[in-house]
Amino acid sequence: MLSQLAEKFQGVFSKLRGYGKLSESNVADAMREVRMALLAADVNYKVTKDFCERVKAKAIGEQVSNSIRPGDMFVKIVHDELLAIFQEGDGALSAKRPLRVALCGLNGAGKTTTAGKLALMLKKQREKVLLVAADLSRPAAVQQLQTLGRQNEIEVFVPSPSAKLNEHLSSAMKHAADGQFDVTIFDLAGRTEINGELLAELKSATSLLAVDESLLVADAALGQSAVDVAKAFHDAVPLTGMVLSKFDGDAKGGAAFSLQSVTGVPVKFIGTGERVDQFEVFHADRLIQRLLGMGDLYGLAEKVSEQIDVEDAEKLERKLRTAEFNLQDFLGQMRQIKKLGSLKNLLGMLPGMGSMQNFSLDDNTLKRTEAIICSMTFQERRRPDILNARRRQRIAMGSGTSVTEVNNLLQRFRAMKKMMGKLFRGGNQENKLKRMLGGLGSPGG
Repeated sequence: MLSQLAEKFQGVFSKLRGYGKLSESNVADAMREVRMALLAADVNYKVTKDFCERVKAKAIGEQVSNSIRPGDMFVKIVHDELLAIFQEGDGALSAKRPLRVALCGLNGAGKTTTAGKLALMLKKQREKVLLVAADLSRPAAVQQLQTLGRQNEIEVFVPSPSAKLNEHLSSAMKHAADGQFDVTIFDLAGRTEINGELLAELKSATSLLAVDESLLVADAALGQSAVDVAKAFHDAVPLTGMVLSKFDGDAKGGAAFSLQSVTGVPVKFIGTGERVDQFEVFHADRLIQRLLGMGDLYGLAEKVSEQIDVEDAEKLERKLRTAEFNLQDFLGQMRQIKKLGSLKNLLGMLPGMGSMQNFSLDDNTLKRTEAIICSMTFQERRRPDILNARRRQRIAMGSGTSVTEVNNLLQRFRAMKKMMGKLFRGGNQENKLKRMLGGLGSPGG
C-alpha cells in the first residue's frame, strides 16, 4: 500500500538533495511532482491542494542552516505537514468499560471480518468480548460472524428466528450486561450503496444502543469516493472513528489521507491482510515515516515480539553454533518470517528499504522455496548431502519447479549455513537479521 507514492516522494527528495539551497524555482518543481503523486494515489483534490500550498509556503520561507541539506529540510517540512492532516481527534478506542462499539459500512468493505479482527485484538488484551450479529439484511453475515467467533473462541450473540432488529438489539444488550462483558461489538447492517433506508436504520440502531464508539469500516481501495461515503455516514450516525480495511492490497491508498482531513474523524485501525490477526492500531507517524523512507523499526519490533517464538529462536541459534542447521530448520525459519506478514511491508519498515524494487526475497520466492523443501522426504531435509541427481529431479517435479531451481536453493542453503555458522561461532552479532534475510534469496537466482 502506498509504495508508488513512497517511491515518487523519495525521488523528489533525492533531486532536492542535489541542490545547494531551496529556491522558489526548485521548490515549485518539487511541489508539482508531489501534487501529481498525491492525486495519482487518489488523495482528495482539496486535501492535496491545501497540503501543497502549506508545504510550498514553508519551504520557500525556510532559512536553511549550512549544516542541513536542502532536501533533508524539505523532508522535515513534508513530514510535519502530512502529520498535521491526522492531528484532529483521538485515535484511541475509548477506555470506558463496559464499552459498546457499533460497526457500520457498505457491503463488501469488510465490516463483518473487521468485527472479528477487532474482537480478537481486544481478547488478546484480556478483555471479555461479545460479538453481536446485527446485519439482518444479509443472512450470510450472521453465519460469517459465527464462524469467526468459533475459530477464535469468542462468543457471538445471534438473532432468534423472525426477530426484529430493535428486539434483537435489546436482547443483546441484556445478554451483555448479564454476562458482564467488557466490550460488546455490534456488526450492524450494510448495503451495496448508500440509501435512505440504510442510514435511517443505522440512526435508529445506534440511538437505541447508546453506543460509545461508532466506527465506519471503509475499503482502502475506494479512493476519492471514500470521502463521500464517510460524509454520508457521519451525517447520519456521528462517527467516532474509522477503520481502513484491505490496507495491504494493490489500491493506491489515498483514502488514508483524505478521510480524516475532510471529516475530522480519526482513522483508528487498519486491516493489513486476510488473516484475522492481521489488524493494527493506526499510527499516522509510522505510516508517514515509511512513506518518506524513514522506516518503522518500532512497528517491526512489535511484529517480531508478537510472532517469533523466543524458545524456537534459541534452539535455532544453538543449531547454527554447532553446524546442525538443516533444511527442516530452514523451512521453519521461512514460516516464522511469513507470520510477520508481507515481505514487501516488512521491507518498508526498514529505513531506506521501502522503495526497493529488485529485492530477490519476495512472497512468491518463499512459496516456491517452501514447495521445494516440502517435496523432500524428512531424511532428505535432515541430510541434504544425499540429494543426488535422481532425487533432485523427483523434487523438481513434485514442487512444480525445475532442477536448476532445486540446485540453486541447495547452493544458497549451503552458503547461508556456512555464513551463519561463522557469524554465530565468531561472536559477531551485528546485522543478523540482514544477513539471514539475504541468505533466503531467490532459488532461481
